[in-house]
Amino acid sequence: MGVRKHLRAEKLKEERKLRFFARLNNCPTSPRKMRLVADLIRGKDVDKALSILRFTKKEAAQRLEKLLLSAIANWQSKNEGVRIEESNLYVKEIYVDSARMLKRIRPAPQGRAHRIRKRSNHVTLVIDSKKPVEQTEITEKEDKNI
Repeated sequence: MGVRKHLRAEKLKEERKLRFFARLNNCPTSPRKMRLVADLIRGKDVDKALSILRFTKKEAAQRLEKLLLSAIANWQSKNEGVRIEESNLYVKEIYVDSARMLKRIRPAPQGRAHRIRKRSNHVTLVIDSKKPVEQTEITEKEDKNI
């Protein structure tokens, strides 16, 4: 293995330790249906995302709600002394990838057969805490304008 490749792998390992995420593998829902719900919570605060998922009627919302709760639990296990309310957690990334596809055959007219593709997906959800906004100091130029 090359030196650059090794250094890049080490850097990715360090970044992964700092990220708080949860994965849902081989979920038996089509990726397109799951992305509709995932788009609703991308970039939202954790509390708001949980309430959105709780009141969304789609089946994928229940699965994503459990996944988000799992990501929050992962965050809590690594940050034991910090309260969730003070940390301003939000959904940093959520992406849905296609997974295995079960292929089935359904009878069609005139002795033919049609293939049915039962799709599934992988969901990765990353949460992060918003950094507190620092107040900028008023410079002399801005002070004169006021």
